[in-house]
Amino acid sequence: MLREIDFFFYIGSTYTYLSVSRVERIAAREGVSLRWRPFHVRAIMIEQNNRPFVGKPVKLQCMWRDMERRANRYGIPFKSIPDYPVDPEGLANRVAVLASLEGWCPEYTKATYRAWFLENKAPEDAQHLRSILSRLGKDPDATISQADSQKIRQRYDSETEQAKELGIFGSPTFMWGAEIFWGDDRFEDAIDWAKSHPS
Repeated sequence: MLREIDFFFYIGSTYTYLSVSRVERIAAREGVSLRWRPFHVRAIMIEQNNRPFVGKPVKLQCMWRDMERRANRYGIPFKSIPDYPVDPEGLANRVAVLASLEGWCPEYTKATYRAWFLENKAPEDAQHLRSILSRLGKDPDATISQADSQKIRQRYDSETEQAKELGIFGSPTFMWGAEIFWGDDRFEDAIDWAKSHPS
C-alpha cells in the first residue's frame, strides 16, 4: 500500500459528488490509501474572487449537463438537478471534519451526497442530517453539538488555511507530496503520479 493521497473536498461542491462516489473503489484497486480532508473551499474562492457559477446561468447549466454526462459514464446515479448552493453555515462540513477525526468520514460524506443529489435533501437541513447520523449509528444531538464546538470550528478553519497555503483553490483536489491535482477527472492522474513517484 502506497502512502496516503490527500483528498481535499467540500460538501457543496458539485463535482465532488462524482469523486466521493468512486474514489474508494479505485483507490482499493490501485493499492492507494486516501486521507479525507474537508475544508471550506467557498471561503477561499470568495477571497480569491473566484466563484465560477455565481451569476453565470449559462456556465451553471453547462456544468449540470457535464455532471450528468460524467455520472452516466461512471455509472453513478444522477436523477435531476438538486438545489444549489447548499450548507451556507458550514454545519454539514463541520460534521465531516468531526467524522474525519473519528474515522467515519467516507460513510458520512457518501450518504450526505446521495441524499443531496438523489433526494434533493440539503446537507445542512437538521432533519435530514439527523437521519443520516442515526443510520450511521451516531447520536445526532451529540454529534451536531460536537460539530458546533470551538474545537471543530477551529479545526475546520485550520484545514482551510492549510489548504490555502498549499495552493489549493477548488474541490475536489487530490494531493501527493507537493503535487496538486484539481478536479474529479484528475484522480487517476494523481494515482499515476503517486505510483511513479513513490517517495
